[in-house]
Amino acid sequence: MIHATLHQLKVFEATARHGSFTRAAEELYLTQPTVSIQVKQLTKSVGLPLFEQIGKRLYLTQAGQKLLETCQEIFDGLDQFEMAVSDLKGLKQGQLRLAVITTAKYFVPRLLGPFCQRFPGIDISLKVTNHQQIQERMASNDDDLYIISTPPEQPDLKIYPFLENPLVVLAPQDHPLVGKPRSPIQALNGEQFIMREPGSGTRHAVQKLFAEHDVDVKVRLELGSNEAIKQAIAGGLGISVLSLHTIISEGTSGEFAILDVDHFPIDRRWYVASLAGKQLSVVAQTFLNYLLEESHSLVESLLPGINRASATIAPTPKPKGKAALTQV
Repeated sequence: MIHATLHQLKVFEATARHGSFTRAAEELYLTQPTVSIQVKQLTKSVGLPLFEQIGKRLYLTQAGQKLLETCQEIFDGLDQFEMAVSDLKGLKQGQLRLAVITTAKYFVPRLLGPFCQRFPGIDISLKVTNHQQIQERMASNDDDLYIISTPPEQPDLKIYPFLENPLVVLAPQDHPLVGKPRSPIQALNGEQFIMREPGSGTRHAVQKLFAEHDVDVKVRLELGSNEAIKQAIAGGLGISVLSLHTIISEGTSGEFAILDVDHFPIDRRWYVASLAGKQLSVVAQTFLNYLLEESHSLVESLLPGINRASATIAPTPKPKGKAALTQV
């Protein structure tokens, strides 16, 4: 029989995740020798090596991988128990781990504000990244929920659409197409263009549309930040396609204009996703319900700038009724 303490399992899990005694020690506020001793004691109890060291990095053995999976089940079970007890007491307490794509940072924090006020016992861990890295986080089961704009092509996901996310052509106010009604998409041929970085969902949608209509733009810059792209547009370096949510604070009354171009806005939506085999915690399920039931009205009330910007383009249809569940 293996005799292991919960503390030893936590030390082992952190070491396995980081592949390093030193980084595990930093996370757990322990000394490196203490972490090493705890892992050695656990290894002795198991009776098989848990790690092998290649260079400076630690790699799990087969026994180590099995133990890591067991640790994750134990910790998930304890989290579920803690939150279930809180729920029985009429409380919503615990941690919510969210990963969101870059553009979602413009509205997700504002949705989190009222949610945290309603449930003050919930701690939020928010990771902002691009679609490619979110798929990597999904594969590692790093988070409870994922807010994305393009459903990834991978199985075992529950995906819920919950909010519109139109992509618009953004240009400086002095651009020749500003004010012209419904320019053909071919009018963008030869335009100096600022593109999002590879792995971006926005970039994928734009490239797909341009390929369908034989539009050839001159990519002048590739930038990984929507804010950097907006500054580049304002500086006269070119035009770009961005989510309407990126200009919700300033609308179109400042340095930017939305061009009225055929096939724009690109009709997209925000989705919230979870792993199909993952049992959501009470906290995660509560936030999921909150997004599906209240996000649309909250965005309209919290972000009036989106209405000013939307007035210059054809409206996108609002969802009718409760968002449907799709399996990918």
